[in-house]
Amino acid sequence: MEHFDVIIVGAGVSGIGAACHLRTKCPDRTFVILEGRSAIGGTWDLFRYPGIRSDSDMHTFGYSFKPWKSEKSIADGESILAYLGETASEYDVTPHIRFGRLVTSAAWSTGEARWTVEAERDNSEDVRFTCNFLFMCSGYYSYAGGYTPEFAGIEQFRGRVIHPQAWPEDLDYAGKRVAVIGSGATAMTLVPAMAEKAASVTMIQRSPTYVISRPARDAIANRLRRLLPERLAYAVTRWKNVMMQRYLYRTTRVKPEKIKSLLLDAARKQLGDEYVDRHFTPTYNPWDQRLCLIPDGDLFKAIKGGKAEVVTGTIAGFGADTVRLASGEDVRADILVTATGLKLEVLGGVGVSVDGEPVRFSETLCYKGMMYADVPNFANVFGYVNASWTLRADLTCEYVCRVLNRMKETGTRQCAPRLREKDRIMERRPWIVDFMPGYMARSMHLFPRQGDRDPWRNTQNYLEDRKIVYRQPLTDGVLSFSNPGSAETSLDTEQPKAAGARDAA
Repeated sequence: MEHFDVIIVGAGVSGIGAACHLRTKCPDRTFVILEGRSAIGGTWDLFRYPGIRSDSDMHTFGYSFKPWKSEKSIADGESILAYLGETASEYDVTPHIRFGRLVTSAAWSTGEARWTVEAERDNSEDVRFTCNFLFMCSGYYSYAGGYTPEFAGIEQFRGRVIHPQAWPEDLDYAGKRVAVIGSGATAMTLVPAMAEKAASVTMIQRSPTYVISRPARDAIANRLRRLLPERLAYAVTRWKNVMMQRYLYRTTRVKPEKIKSLLLDAARKQLGDEYVDRHFTPTYNPWDQRLCLIPDGDLFKAIKGGKAEVVTGTIAGFGADTVRLASGEDVRADILVTATGLKLEVLGGVGVSVDGEPVRFSETLCYKGMMYADVPNFANVFGYVNASWTLRADLTCEYVCRVLNRMKETGTRQCAPRLREKDRIMERRPWIVDFMPGYMARSMHLFPRQGDRDPWRNTQNYLEDRKIVYRQPLTDGVLSFSNPGSAETSLDTEQPKAAGARDAA
C-alpha cells in the first residue's frame, strides 16, 4: 500500500492547480492525483457537446500563476484542455497522476494520523493508498449522469433523446430539426453552435433567464499584452475582470432594478421589445439565479438570422416528432436535447469517516469554505457560483499549502477546525445563500452548512477570501494543530505544545 504526504482527488482544473501549488510551495511533499477517468480535464474532458466553452473569462478562470495567452478570453473547451495539459506539463504534474482510480471511500485514523483511501482501479479491482492530508478536488456534480426530469410521454418521441453530459460522437444533426429543452448556460451554448449545421434549433424554456453579451476577445487584455511583460499584463487584466465581476454582482444585490434594466435594454436592441418581454425577462432579479454569458451575442445573432428561436412554456407531452406545450403549440423536432442540468454530489460521492464514524457532511459546518469541523487533515475545493471557479480554487490551494507548511514548522501531524462553545449555538445556514437555481435547490440539503460568523462562513466573495488567505493568521483559536495521543495544540492558546513541536512562527 503506497503512502503519500498528500493525496489529491481529481485531475480537473482544481486538481491540476492543487498539484502545481504543491510543487512550488511545498516541494518536499510527496503527492499523487487519483483520477477516475482516463484523461485530465474533468469537466472539459467530460463534456463534448457542440460549442462547449467557458462561461467566465479565461483571465479569471485561468490560474493565477499561468497566464492565458490566447486572443479569445471566452474560450472553447478544446483550448481550455490544451491550457490544462500545458500547465500540467510545465509543472511536471502529469507523472504524479494515476488514471482509472475512482476514489470511493476515505477513512481517517487519529492513532496513525493518516487517511486510508480506497479506489476502484479501472472498474475492476479495489486499491488502497494512505496519506497524511487528503485534498478533494472532484467538483460538485456527478460524472455518472446529468439531471433529466420525468417528462410524461417522452417514450412517444421517435427521434434521438440526448443529454449534453453524454453527447454521442456519432450524432449527425446536419439538416435536422433540433429542440433543446432548458434555458441555462448549456442550452445557450448549444443553440447557436448547432444552428450552424441544423435545419432549425428551438430552445424550449419553462421560464426566461437573464443574458449578457460580451466580446469573446478582451480588447484591453490584448492591448496590454503588446505593451507590458506577459505576467504583468495578465495580472492587470485579471484584477480588472475581478473588479468588474464583483461590481456587477454587488450592484445586483443593492440595485437590482438598475442591472435588470441594463440587461433587458441591451437584449431589446438586438431582438426587439416583444421578443425580449416574452422570452428574456425573468420574474426574479439578476443573480438570484445564474446570469448567462453569450460571447459576441451569438445566441441573438442565431435568432435574428432565423436559424434559432426560443419558445417559452410548459411541456405537456410528446408526439413522434413533436414536443407539445400546454399552450397548444407544437415544436417539431428530429433530435431532442435535454439540457436540464446537473446532479449535484458532495465530494464526488466519496464516503468519509473519522475513527470509524461516518461524517455526515449535511450536518457539518464548513470552515472558511474549504475545511470542515472536526475532520482532520482534509480540505475541499468549491469555487464561486457568482464569479470564476478558479479564483476560489487558487485561494484554497494557497491556504492548504500554508497549513501544510505550518504543520511542518510545528512538528505536528494533525490539523482540524474545532468548534468553540460560542460557535455551537450560532445560526446554521445553507452552504450557498442568495443564489438558488434549480440544480442547487434540488440538492443543497446534502451539502455542509455554514455559520453566521467567521471563520464559519462560506463567503462566495473573492476579496474577502483573499484576506483570509493572505492576511489573517492561522492562529484564530479555531484551527487546532496536534500530535495524536498528546495534548491538542491550538496555535493561539497557552495549551501545552505537542511533543516535538517548535514555537509557531
